Order: sequence, then structure tokens, then C-alpha cells
Amino acid sequence: MAGLPDVARVLLCLACVASTVHAQTPRDQPAPQGLTLAQAMQYASDHYPAVRAALEQVTASAANVGVARSAYLPRLDSLWQSHRGTANNIFGQILPQSVIPALTGPVLPAASDDSVWSSATGALFSWEPVDFGLRSAAVASADAAVTQAQANQALTRLDVQRLVASAFLDVVAAERAVTAAQADFDRRTLLAQTVHTLVDNQLRPGADASRIDAERAASQTRLIRAQESLALGQTSLVRALGAMPGPIRIDASNLLAEAPARDVTAEPPSAHPLAQVRQAAVETAQAQQHVLARTDLPRFLVQSSVFARGSGASPSGVFDGSASGLGLDRVNWAAGVQIVFPNVFDFSSLRAREAAAAAFERSAAALYDEALLTIASQHQAAAAVVRAARAVAANTPVQLAAAQQSEAQARARYESGLASVVEIADAQGLLAQADVQDQIARIDVWRALLAEAVASGDLADFMSLIHQ
Repeated sequence: MAGLPDVARVLLCLACVASTVHAQTPRDQPAPQGLTLAQAMQYASDHYPAVRAALEQVTASAANVGVARSAYLPRLDSLWQSHRGTANNIFGQILPQSVIPALTGPVLPAASDDSVWSSATGALFSWEPVDFGLRSAAVASADAAVTQAQANQALTRLDVQRLVASAFLDVVAAERAVTAAQADFDRRTLLAQTVHTLVDNQLRPGADASRIDAERAASQTRLIRAQESLALGQTSLVRALGAMPGPIRIDASNLLAEAPARDVTAEPPSAHPLAQVRQAAVETAQAQQHVLARTDLPRFLVQSSVFARGSGASPSGVFDGSASGLGLDRVNWAAGVQIVFPNVFDFSSLRAREAAAAAFERSAAALYDEALLTIASQHQAAAAVVRAARAVAANTPVQLAAAQQSEAQARARYESGLASVVEIADAQGLLAQADVQDQIARIDVWRALLAEAVASGDLADFMSLIHQ
């Protein structure tokens, strides 16, 4: 590749990257198994269709830069034509049009229906050494489009990783909810056995058995609903991964231990991908204005041409016939400069386009300011949610221990005949609620940290917390 121009080398590299990505992302990719949260985020970043589409947009924008740079190269146009036709010329002018073919040569003494061969070939070399900045403005506009595509790709990747991380944490929370619901159902099943034994021995009224059966049935309903939520969460996770539907297993062991003590490092709002997308839109509008500002300037061309023609008709009106005219009889060349002035009456359209581009720039600048406000408020809200989630996670073990003790005491009082079945049912309800809240509290801390990282626009620090 040492002999290739820089533009060609870049385009070749981009083509190789694009083909590699396409080869590694088949549409029938099955759902991976045993995924950790970090692996799920990376998998979605590599396979989700929206990320791949954004990457191709970057590739296309980079190719457009090469197209814009190619305007610096000279043009060399050439042609060859042979045709047979009559040679009846006539004096007079024809207004510019594209219907009647051009005819050269003198007016013959008389019209004729005879036809002859004619041939022509030529080449035109054209180079624009001076353009008053038009081509450089076009290249700058293409570069701005690349920057905007890259910013969109970063924002898309952030959204996809946020989506898959949220879906992953939802599945973990659903699994813990199923565990808590199963434990509650098992406790109520054991209590139902005890109550039925006491009722059968006429030590408790039959109403106790009916009440505890109702409580057990309600607990089973909650377990079924929890299992349903888990199945739906797994489906959402597979969708967020960008894989084909199918069973999936996750590994959340590192998330169920004690939540990390530190928060996600805050980044300035201007570094957020959303802000960068908005800033890129401003720069793209400015680049378009620079192009329009140079559109109405003259264009200076250096041109040279060589051409040759042959005809089977002579100025005397004699038609040579046969294959005469297929050869080339006369050769000419020319060289010179040409200054092309823009259409004077385009000024109205050009001014309107410049006004539209300026308005678009102001709109993009306003959206950028709005993005900074949105990012700052999201980060502030996420920090508040993190503080609350940590406080809840610190409180739920106390709540769970108290609920466990209350349930044990109520069960002992019931078995000794000092409490009613309502008291033990209420105690088991409090225990089930405390167990679910304690199971999910640490997951809520991770959810809050994820929201804080998304508000910062960079998930790298969040990933480092996962690996701790």
C-alpha cells in the first residue's frame, strides 16, 4: 500500500473494516449464554443493528470526503464517434437546444438524399488551478459530515449499551423477585401444613385453614407473576443484545455482592455524545455556509483539446461513398484559459439558500444549548437517585432482619395458641415484602449508577465498577 495516495489508502482501510464487521455479524446470531453485564454491553455494541448502521454511516461519510477531494484532480474527457447521414447544411442560427444535431461545413449547391460516413475523435483536458476556496470548503463540509456521523455513532452506541444494561439489570431483579416469591410460597406452604394439622386435630377452627389456604394461593399467584416478568425480561434482553430470540443465561454474581462505594466520575456536559452530536450539527451548518459563500465566485479553468474529424462529403458537393469518412482527415488542437462566471440571476436563489443555512445554524446552536441543559439536569437527578438507592440498600437488611424476627415470633405465638392466624399471615406478608425489597435494593444501586454514567456520556467508569 506504500504507493497508494492517502485518500485511496483510507478508503481501502474503511472497506476492510466494513467487510470485517459484516462478516462477524450474521443475522442469525444466536443469543450468547452465561453473559456478565460487561459482556452483554460489549456484545450489544458489536452486534446490535443500529450500531452497525451507524458505523456504515461513518464509512459512507468518510468516502464522501474522498469524493470531495477528487475535485482537485484535473479532468480528461475523450470520445470517438462514427455515423452515417446526409450532409445538407444551411445558413442560419439555431437557439440552444438538445434536439437538432450540430452540422458543420459549407452549404452545398443542391440538396441530396445521399448519405456518407463521418467520424470524430477528441480529448479535452481541464484543470481548475484557482477556485477561491470552493473546493476546500466542500472538503471541510464533508469532514464536518464525518464528524457528525462519528458523534451519532457514539450516541447510538451509548443508547444501545444503556438499553442492554438496563434490560440485564431488569432480568437480575426479576430473578431475585422470583427467588423471594418462591421463598414466600414455601413458607406459606409449610405454615399451611401446620395449620391443617392443628385444624384436623380440632386445636384450631376451620376458618384458620381457609385463611391460610387463601394466603398460600395468593402467594402462588405472585410467584407466577414474578416468573412471567422474568420471562418477559429475558425476551427484552435478547432483543437488546441484537440476537435471535432464544433461551439465555446470565451471570450476575458480581452484582449481588455489596454495591460499590464510589460513584461514577462526572464528565463535563460538552463531552457527552448528545452534546457532540449537536455541536457537529452546528459545524456542519457553518461548513455549508462557507460553501454557499463561494458558490457565486468566478471559476478559472486551464483547458487544452485535441480532436480530429473525417467526412465522406467534399465542399464541392461530391459524395465519395463507400467507407470514405470512417478515417480521420483533419486534426486540430487548442489550448487556453477560461473564466466561467456564475449566472447573474442566481443571486436571489443563492441569498435564500444562505439565509436558510444561517437559520439552520442558529437552530442547531439552540439545540446544542438545550442539550447542555438536559445533560446537566440528568446528571444532577442521577446523583440524587444514587444517594437514595444507597440509603435504601443500607436500610433493607435492617428491615429484613426485623421482619424475619417478627414472623418467627408470630409463628411461635400461633403454635402456642397466643396469636391468631391473621397475625402470622400479616407477619409473613411483611417478611415477603422486606425480602423482595432487600433482594432488589443492590440492583437498584447499579441501576442508579448506570443512569449516572449515561448522564456523563461515558460508560467506561461504570464498566470499571463492574469489574471491581
